Amino acid sequence: MNESREETHFGFRKVPREEKATLVKGVFDSVASRYDLMNDLMSFGIHRLWKRFAVELAGVRAGQRVLDLAAGTGDLADRFAGLVGPEGQVVMTDINENMLRVGRDRMLDRGHAGNVQYAQVNAEQLPFPDNSFDCITIGFGLRNVTDKQKALEAMYAALRPGGRALVLEFSKPLHTPLQKIYDLYSFTLLPKIGKAVVNDEESYRYLAESIRVHPDQETLRGMMEQAGFERCDYHNLTGGVVAIHRGFKL
Repeated sequence: MNESREETHFGFRKVPREEKATLVKGVFDSVASRYDLMNDLMSFGIHRLWKRFAVELAGVRAGQRVLDLAAGTGDLADRFAGLVGPEGQVVMTDINENMLRVGRDRMLDRGHAGNVQYAQVNAEQLPFPDNSFDCITIGFGLRNVTDKQKALEAMYAALRPGGRALVLEFSKPLHTPLQKIYDLYSFTLLPKIGKAVVNDEESYRYLAESIRVHPDQETLRGMMEQAGFERCDYHNLTGGVVAIHRGFKL
């Protein structure tokens, strides 16, 4: 087995593939309690608009089943629960137990009970039958997955024919001046915000690095097509800082 298969990126570092999930767990264990506050600070609140647009693109309707991977504190799951109604179902998942617990508490506080279920799940190994969901989403989580291609293939298998998957993720800014500003913010200001708010500079340095080694827009679209998705497209937001990729199982 060659080195590229034995190792993977954890930010800019190369680490053994089997260690990445544990390292990522440590990052989110550290930030779980103030994850929402940090999202607002990091994005100046714009993450709410990104997520709202992702929900619109998902086209979820009453009575459907939705799987939200890497659900975190439930921003997407909250919206989907309202859309599918009492006859539908949202399965809210995360690989990190602390994040899932925070998300579950938040969803219960918002009054979601009967149509939301929770599961600690690795996106690469989905414990659901094939053809189970009308929509599958993963918001700001794919870049933390060790084997992204395997995760996309698992998402495709779990979708029903006619279903669609959406990947909301940081991506590559379209213009050089924006890229330079973004780099300055990510590698200088973001870790300092992390240190001030959650006393954890290193986790937010990792998050900045993980964005830079994530596949760009065209590469990720190609990976979705390789996984079997059809009619794949993507929508750049905030100049390509974020992109929403969408693919269908026909």
